[in-house]
Amino acid sequence: MTLVMGLDPGSRVTGYGIIEETVNGPILVACGCIRTDADAFASRLKQIFDEVQQISRHYRPDEVAIEQVFMSRNVDSALKLGHARGAAMCAALTVGLEIHEYAAREIKLALVGKGNADKLQVQHMVRCLLRYPDKLPVDASDALGVAFCHIHHRQTRSRLLKAGVRLP
Repeated sequence: MTLVMGLDPGSRVTGYGIIEETVNGPILVACGCIRTDADAFASRLKQIFDEVQQISRHYRPDEVAIEQVFMSRNVDSALKLGHARGAAMCAALTVGLEIHEYAAREIKLALVGKGNADKLQVQHMVRCLLRYPDKLPVDASDALGVAFCHIHHRQTRSRLLKAGVRLP
Protein backbone atom coordinates (compact mmCIF):
# COMPACT_ATOMS: atom_id res chain seq x y z
CA MET A 1 0.00 0.00 0.00
CA THR A 2 1.34 3.36 -1.04
CA LEU A 3 0.35 6.87 0.02
CA VAL A 4 0.58 9.43 -2.75
CA MET A 5 0.19 13.15 -2.17
CA GLY A 6 -0.81 15.33 -5.10
CA LEU A 7 -0.25 19.08 -5.11
CA ASP A 8 -1.91 21.73 -7.27
CA PRO A 9 0.10 24.85 -6.40
CA GLY A 10 -1.20 28.39 -6.48
CA SER A 11 -0.09 31.60 -4.80
CA ARG A 12 -3.55 32.18 -3.27
CA VAL A 13 -4.87 28.59 -3.07
CA THR A 14 -2.79 25.42 -3.12
CA GLY A 15 -4.76 22.19 -3.35
CA TYR A 16 -3.56 18.97 -1.81
CA GLY A 17 -4.88 15.44 -1.87
CA ILE A 18 -3.62 12.20 -0.41
CA ILE A 19 -4.66 8.84 -1.81
CA GLU A 20 -3.84 5.42 -0.42
CA GLU A 21 -3.28 2.96 -3.23
CA THR A 22 -4.56 -0.46 -2.09
CA VAL A 23 -5.23 -3.79 -3.78
CA ASN A 24 -8.95 -2.99 -3.50
CA GLY A 25 -8.56 0.38 -5.21
CA PRO A 26 -7.79 3.93 -4.18
CA ILE A 27 -8.87 5.34 -0.83
CA LEU A 28 -9.14 9.05 -0.07
CA VAL A 29 -7.04 9.79 2.99
CA ALA A 30 -7.26 13.59 3.04
CA CYS A 31 -7.72 16.56 0.79
CA GLY A 32 -8.14 20.27 1.13
CA CYS A 33 -6.86 23.70 0.27
CA ILE A 34 -4.14 25.86 1.69
CA ARG A 35 -5.61 29.34 1.47
CA THR A 36 -2.98 31.98 1.99
CA ASP A 37 -4.18 34.89 4.04
CA ALA A 38 -1.23 37.26 3.92
CA ASP A 39 -1.02 40.26 1.62
CA ALA A 40 2.77 40.09 1.30
CA PHE A 41 3.78 37.60 -1.38
CA ALA A 42 6.78 36.31 0.58
CA SER A 43 4.50 35.59 3.56
CA ARG A 44 2.15 33.59 1.31
CA LEU A 45 5.10 31.51 0.09
CA LYS A 46 6.16 30.83 3.68
CA GLN A 47 2.62 29.76 4.55
CA ILE A 48 2.55 27.34 1.59
CA PHE A 49 5.95 25.97 2.63
CA ASP A 50 4.93 25.57 6.28
CA GLU A 51 1.57 23.94 5.58
CA VAL A 52 2.85 21.52 2.91
CA GLN A 53 5.61 20.53 5.30
CA GLN A 54 3.09 20.06 8.14
CA ILE A 55 0.73 17.98 5.96
CA SER A 56 3.69 15.87 4.78
CA ARG A 57 4.84 15.21 8.32
CA HIS A 58 1.33 14.41 9.53
CA TYR A 59 0.27 11.98 6.77
CA ARG A 60 3.74 10.71 5.79
CA PRO A 61 3.08 10.09 2.09
CA ASP A 62 5.49 7.80 0.27
CA GLU A 63 5.56 9.94 -2.88
CA VAL A 64 4.56 13.42 -4.00
CA ALA A 65 3.29 14.43 -7.42
CA ILE A 66 2.99 18.06 -8.43
CA GLU A 67 1.62 19.88 -11.44
CA GLN A 68 4.19 21.61 -13.63
CA VAL A 69 3.95 25.32 -14.36
CA PHE A 70 2.13 26.12 -17.56
CA MET A 71 2.78 29.32 -19.46
CA SER A 72 -0.19 31.62 -19.56
CA ARG A 73 -0.68 34.96 -21.20
CA ASN A 74 0.00 36.71 -17.92
CA VAL A 75 3.72 36.36 -17.22
CA ASP A 76 3.38 37.79 -13.70
CA SER A 77 0.84 35.09 -12.79
CA ALA A 78 3.07 32.36 -14.21
CA LEU A 79 6.02 33.63 -12.17
CA LYS A 80 3.95 33.72 -8.97
CA LEU A 81 2.71 30.20 -9.68
CA GLY A 82 6.31 29.08 -10.15
CA HIS A 83 7.27 30.56 -6.80
CA ALA A 84 4.33 28.83 -5.06
CA ARG A 85 5.28 25.57 -6.73
CA GLY A 86 8.87 25.99 -5.58
CA ALA A 87 7.77 26.60 -1.99
CA ALA A 88 5.63 23.44 -2.05
CA MET A 89 8.42 21.38 -3.61
CA CYS A 90 11.01 22.59 -1.10
CA ALA A 91 8.65 21.72 1.76
CA ALA A 92 8.25 18.17 0.46
CA LEU A 93 11.98 17.82 -0.13
CA THR A 94 12.83 18.95 3.42
CA VAL A 95 10.92 15.97 4.82
CA GLY A 96 12.68 13.58 2.44
CA LEU A 97 9.99 13.02 -0.17
CA GLU A 98 10.64 12.24 -3.81
CA ILE A 99 8.84 14.58 -6.21
CA HIS A 100 7.29 13.62 -9.54
CA GLU A 101 6.17 16.33 -11.96
CA TYR A 102 3.36 16.18 -14.52
CA ALA A 103 2.07 18.64 -17.09
CA ALA A 104 -1.58 19.71 -16.80
CA ARG A 105 -2.34 18.15 -20.18
CA GLU A 106 -0.75 14.87 -19.10
CA ILE A 107 -2.84 14.81 -15.91
CA LYS A 108 -6.09 15.45 -17.78
CA LEU A 109 -5.22 12.81 -20.36
CA ALA A 110 -4.51 10.19 -17.67
CA LEU A 111 -7.69 11.01 -15.78
CA VAL A 112 -10.30 11.92 -18.38
CA GLY A 113 -8.83 10.58 -21.60
CA LYS A 114 -8.35 13.96 -23.25
CA GLY A 115 -5.71 16.57 -22.55
CA ASN A 116 -8.05 19.54 -22.88
CA ALA A 117 -10.60 18.40 -20.27
CA ASP A 118 -12.04 21.12 -18.05
CA LYS A 119 -11.92 21.29 -14.26
CA LEU A 120 -15.44 19.91 -13.86
CA GLN A 121 -14.55 16.80 -15.88
CA VAL A 122 -11.45 16.27 -13.74
CA GLN A 123 -13.49 16.73 -10.59
CA HIS A 124 -16.12 14.25 -11.83
CA MET A 125 -13.52 11.57 -12.64
CA VAL A 126 -11.79 12.02 -9.28
CA ARG A 127 -15.12 11.55 -7.51
CA CYS A 128 -15.89 8.45 -9.61
CA LEU A 129 -12.48 6.87 -9.01
CA LEU A 130 -12.75 7.48 -5.27
CA ARG A 131 -16.45 6.58 -5.16
CA TYR A 132 -16.87 9.88 -3.33
CA PRO A 133 -20.47 11.14 -3.31
CA ASP A 134 -19.92 14.74 -2.21
CA LYS A 135 -18.56 17.70 -4.10
CA LEU A 136 -14.85 18.41 -3.67
CA PRO A 137 -13.18 21.82 -3.74
CA VAL A 138 -11.84 22.36 -7.27
CA ASP A 139 -8.23 22.87 -6.13
CA ALA A 140 -8.37 19.74 -3.97
CA SER A 141 -9.83 17.66 -6.81
CA ASP A 142 -7.12 18.98 -9.13
CA ALA A 143 -4.50 17.87 -6.58
CA LEU A 144 -6.13 14.44 -6.33
CA GLY A 145 -6.02 14.31 -10.13
CA VAL A 146 -2.25 14.86 -9.98
CA ALA A 147 -1.96 11.99 -7.49
CA PHE A 148 -4.06 9.72 -9.73
CA CYS A 149 -1.89 10.61 -12.73
CA HIS A 150 1.20 9.59 -10.79
CA ILE A 151 -0.38 6.32 -9.68
CA HIS A 152 -1.37 5.56 -13.27
CA HIS A 153 2.15 6.30 -14.55
CA ARG A 154 3.77 4.24 -11.82
CA GLN A 155 1.47 1.27 -12.44
CA THR A 156 2.07 1.42 -16.20
CA ARG A 157 5.84 1.65 -15.71
CA SER A 158 5.74 -1.35 -13.35
CA ARG A 159 3.76 -3.44 -15.85
CA LEU A 160 6.18 -2.58 -18.64
CA LEU A 161 9.20 -3.49 -16.53
CA LYS A 162 7.60 -6.83 -15.57
CA ALA A 163 7.00 -7.48 -19.27
CA GLY A 164 10.70 -6.91 -19.94
CA VAL A 165 10.34 -3.60 -21.73
CA ARG A 166 13.40 -1.37 -21.35
CA LEU A 167 12.54 2.11 -20.22
CA PRO A 168 14.67 5.26 -20.30
